[in-house]
Amino acid sequence: MLVIGLILSIFGIGLFCWLIFALAVYALPFFVGLTAGMAAFHSGAGVLGALLIGIVVGALTLGVGQVAFALVKPIPLRAAIAAAFAIPAAIAGYHAVLGLSQIGMPSLFWRETFAWVGAIIIGCTAWARMTVLAEPLPLRPDGANADEPQPVLTAATREG
Repeated sequence: MLVIGLILSIFGIGLFCWLIFALAVYALPFFVGLTAGMAAFHSGAGVLGALLIGIVVGALTLGVGQVAFALVKPIPLRAAIAAAFAIPAAIAGYHAVLGLSQIGMPSLFWRETFAWVGAIIIGCTAWARMTVLAEPLPLRPDGANADEPQPVLTAATREG
């Protein structure tokens, strides 16, 4: 029974770590949606209205961020948009890794070290996911990128 418990514990911690990495890019929309939902609840919208407002505002935040990242050409502005998504993810990652490291690590120094390393890795993951989720170049109707050079036709590719 002890072996099964250890295996399931390792599986559970691994699943939780995968979930942190998979959801890291959604930290900013979650925080914005939560703030909007709480503001709506405190202004008298009720539980269902606050929940609906929070979900809509969070989804709009993610959508606007991805569209803005895809449409903006200057690199510093794109970096600022990606950082706006990566910094809250790094903060959330810091606290998640700190909480996980408190399970089995008595030393405060090592807990903080792992938390900072986790924050950096999760922030970089959110940065990479933000850049992957948004397509920076518009596609032509035939599916090719607009900035790609056209292939040169040779005698072997002609029919006849």
